[in-house]
Amino acid sequence: MFEMTAFSAAGEASLHWLDLGLKPGIDLGFFILRYYSLAYLAGIMLGYWHLTRMLRLPGAPMAQRHADDLFFYCTLGIILGGRLGYAIFYAPELWSQPLEILKLWNGGMSFHGGLFGVAVAMAWVSWRGGLSVLRVADYVAVCVPFGMMFGRLANFVNGELWGRVTDASVKWAMVFPGAGPHPRHPSQLYEAALEGALMIVIMLLLFWKTRAHYRTGLLVGIFMAGIGLARFFVEFFREPDAQLQEFAMRTGLSMGQWLTVPLIVLGLFLMIRALMRAEQASGKPAAA
Repeated sequence: MFEMTAFSAAGEASLHWLDLGLKPGIDLGFFILRYYSLAYLAGIMLGYWHLTRMLRLPGAPMAQRHADDLFFYCTLGIILGGRLGYAIFYAPELWSQPLEILKLWNGGMSFHGGLFGVAVAMAWVSWRGGLSVLRVADYVAVCVPFGMMFGRLANFVNGELWGRVTDASVKWAMVFPGAGPHPRHPSQLYEAALEGALMIVIMLLLFWKTRAHYRTGLLVGIFMAGIGLARFFVEFFREPDAQLQEFAMRTGLSMGQWLTVPLIVLGLFLMIRALMRAEQASGKPAAA
């Protein structure tokens, strides 16, 4: 009884998402342009712009035409991989109604599925162009955190994917609509800060201020390990998907945490491998 009263008092004293006046998108009258879609678009466009700048440096692993192909195929990979990954790992019931998988506007995207889709896109473009897939991945990895930050901010604006219940000691705890009366961690902002802003700073500094991009596999290894560790940490504050709460209780870790383990291991392997090998010789950019 005392615990319920304490939580009720904490909820009344906490921030309320509804008080922020946020809306899921821009109402155009005949159509709602959702911020989630704009976040994906902004991340992809900013990543493409930055990749174009990176290719001007000596020793770039691809030409502008390859970046143009990547822009197209990575966009497909993010959308298809993210949606299929969500259906596989988080909502397998969607397979009983395959048309529901195509309804992207209903929400539901998997970070790991999108990452796999990008990996397939990079492999395809690299194979077609006779490029080193690891060196291409090094350059793409620097740009990915832009989209991750925008995506998590869009989750917060939508009032979705909230965190676990907490108490009044967390001054920034927030009551989300549809999540009950208790204050919760705004874990979307934690993810935006760690998977997005922090990784943006780390990757940009490594690329522009060091010679890391001359060590094949180092940047993508740092990205994978960094993103994996950030996601693993934030999952302690994030509410597991309703259909996977029993799984999290049974295994001790959430589905998101289990999926980050191979990501971290592979990232560490690529980092160690890159540091043990000689630098990739710098030279002229790839032929246009």
